Amino acid sequence: MDIPRYLQHIGFTGTPQADLQTLQQLHRCHMLAVPFENLSIIYHQSIDLSEGGLFSKIVEHNRGGFCYELNRIFALLLQQIGFKVAFISGEVHARDGSFGPPFDHMALMVTLDQPYLVDVGFGDSFLAPLKITTTEQQPQASGTFHLEQDGEWYHLERRNGDRTSHAKTLYRFTLQPRQPDEFNDMCHYHSTSPLSHFTQKLVCSRPTEDGRITLSELKLIVTQDHHRKESTLHSEEERLEALRHYFAIELRG
Repeated sequence: MDIPRYLQHIGFTGTPQADLQTLQQLHRCHMLAVPFENLSIIYHQSIDLSEGGLFSKIVEHNRGGFCYELNRIFALLLQQIGFKVAFISGEVHARDGSFGPPFDHMALMVTLDQPYLVDVGFGDSFLAPLKITTTEQQPQASGTFHLEQDGEWYHLERRNGDRTSHAKTLYRFTLQPRQPDEFNDMCHYHSTSPLSHFTQKLVCSRPTEDGRITLSELKLIVTQDHHRKESTLHSEEERLEALRHYFAIELRG
């Protein structure tokens, strides 16, 4: 993999080292540069999880992806820099209070002075890695994050206000290392099954320095300095133009 080109693509400057400062910078740069999107699924393009396929899509063709793509290529980048990286299985929290099946979500654990939760593939989430600890609140621009432990399970929670505001559980995970190929069946399910939310609704979203830009079906949401503006698109042509204008994405056949 062409590491200098990857780093240039996400806007990382300097010499990467296998340390916390570099990890934090890489995570933030990746989140700001590479959108969370399911365009390949909606437009019936194949999902290629090979190193070459991911690099071509995300770096060479300025695309994004979902967790199985984004965290997989980010792990390859981190490993080649020298980080100790493990794949971990997340189970996404549903509205009815249940959790998804094993391998429902791919996340990463990077071990430095302590283990850190690394995740560039969950959409509207944390911009910098989280300490895997239950003893402290971890405030960021996108909310305050906290981990609750229940046996071997860690529950990732986010509050959008102070400690008295409602805590939303995002997903749960254990620290058991997994092999990337263990996620392949769920990746296939989420990219092909009519029961998967990824096949039902188009989404393309990324944070900005002062907010977030999201395209959801034909709704464009631009949040800037806590001011939210929604507009409705009226055609496929307008949607493709929004992808070009806000994400610099040119869809290929």
